Amino acid sequence: MRALKDEGVKTIFGYPGGSIMPVYDALFDYTRGEKKCFDHILVRHEQGATHAAEGYARVSGEVGVTLVTSGPGVTNTLTGIADAMLDSTPIVVIAGQVPITALGTDAFQEVDLVGLAQPISKWSYQIRRAEDVAWAVSRAFYIARTGRPGPVVLDFTKNAQVEEIDWEPCKVNFVRSYVPYPKLNEAAVREAAELINNAKRPLALVGQGVELGNAQEELKAFLEKADIPAGRTMLGLSALPSDHPLNVGMLGMHGNYAVNLKEQECDVLIAIGMRFSDRVTGNVNTYAKQAKIVHLDIDRSEIDKNVKTDVAVVADCKESLPALTALLNANRHTEWRESFRPLDEKERTKVIEPAIHPAEGPLLMGEVVNAVAEQAQDDAVLVTDVGQNQLFATRYFKYRHKRSICTSGGLGTMGYGMPAAIGATFAAPGRQVCCFMGDGGFQMCIQELGTIMEQKSPVKMILMNNHYLGNVRQWQDMFWLRRKSFTKMMNPCYELIAQGYGIPYVAVTDRSDLADAVRRMLTTDGPFILECAIKEEDNVLPMTPPGMNVDDMMLEI
Repeated sequence: MRALKDEGVKTIFGYPGGSIMPVYDALFDYTRGEKKCFDHILVRHEQGATHAAEGYARVSGEVGVTLVTSGPGVTNTLTGIADAMLDSTPIVVIAGQVPITALGTDAFQEVDLVGLAQPISKWSYQIRRAEDVAWAVSRAFYIARTGRPGPVVLDFTKNAQVEEIDWEPCKVNFVRSYVPYPKLNEAAVREAAELINNAKRPLALVGQGVELGNAQEELKAFLEKADIPAGRTMLGLSALPSDHPLNVGMLGMHGNYAVNLKEQECDVLIAIGMRFSDRVTGNVNTYAKQAKIVHLDIDRSEIDKNVKTDVAVVADCKESLPALTALLNANRHTEWRESFRPLDEKERTKVIEPAIHPAEGPLLMGEVVNAVAEQAQDDAVLVTDVGQNQLFATRYFKYRHKRSICTSGGLGTMGYGMPAAIGATFAAPGRQVCCFMGDGGFQMCIQELGTIMEQKSPVKMILMNNHYLGNVRQWQDMFWLRRKSFTKMMNPCYELIAQGYGIPYVAVTDRSDLADAVRRMLTTDGPFILECAIKEEDNVLPMTPPGMNVDDMMLEI
């Protein structure tokens, strides 16, 4: 408890059990009375604890903390650990373990946690002695939060939990062979600046690295000085406000039409804190072959991993962006930026307007997201589950404030949304948290309604119910001869479920009721469930078919 306090921990998401009981007994005194310094949030499933810690970390910029027991308690966290690893989210998972005398005996609830977690974490370590606790905790937080952030796992043997020693604080700020912040190569910066200064059609690709590096203002200064249009990855959407004049939309398979096509026309492509995911590049063999590639990233392993780079600037973007901006010529690329407009208009006419302002028929996901976005506070946080709800929500929500999006990108974890939204409410209690979920993802984390009930966590839950695993159904229709193999869902009565948890609920089936229902949700104190009856075969467009070129994007099916 003292070690966690020294790291500035304020909130812990957890679930107790036998092998972590000594820690929970100590936690008792640190959550009440004069020694109180932590809030402990009792989740209903350990996977929910990790996703809540992720949501907390993504919105606050601090390290999220999860506390669980051994065996199934910690194996339940592995999905969240893998999710945090792929999305560079700093969390520390502390798990109980059997005593060292029982290790390797297949004792009750014993698993090799270090072995399980090592491939999906930044560091995993087994604490075997009480005198190592302060060092291990400090080292865990140092590794989790520095450089490219990520999850760290501590396997805490029970004997180390009950041994008594004299307390000696420890602060780790150096790990041999670990260089979290590479030294900026000034020659590479000069080379990158020369390419950008000579570019006629530059295009920036902005990723979550800008958010993780708290370099949002440095990004704006860079883009504005050289007049560079910028697309954003899904995880980087709130790194640049939606209404910024140089924002040209979302990259990727279901991103915006113009920016995806223009990746194949630009002469210099500047990737900032992004990893060239396959969902961004499409067919990597044909991706941006006409362009010189400048890649700014803190993680050297991302350089040339997916896309061959002409100039790599390996450093924290908080440092590399100002260094690069200082060498840029003030420029104007008016004609290049104007060339995006006809493509934007084409997407608006064919896709956006029909999606957010349909004339008739059942409710559509796009119009539900748009209705919430129009009434939400300027600094509202978007949280999504995974599937069509995620793709519609990220496309049509409005981002005006940094750290305004929580979604599972790399792992694509259904069941992420609700617990991540709980974590977001503790990270930013003054901000609205709007969580969009489909009926599939909602039921994967439905038990966390108990956490919301107990904590009165003010999550605004928008359930977009089409009685399908919608994204899989769309792919079945498009690529599998409309053979809907086990994607149709029989769903429960969500109104009765909401009543059971004491959470206000309203259902919308008619679009004439939508605006009032959204207003009621957003003005109600505490949590709220808004269920929307969605057209069963609503499809996410545009779309680049898997394995196709990025400019093969479809505006219609």
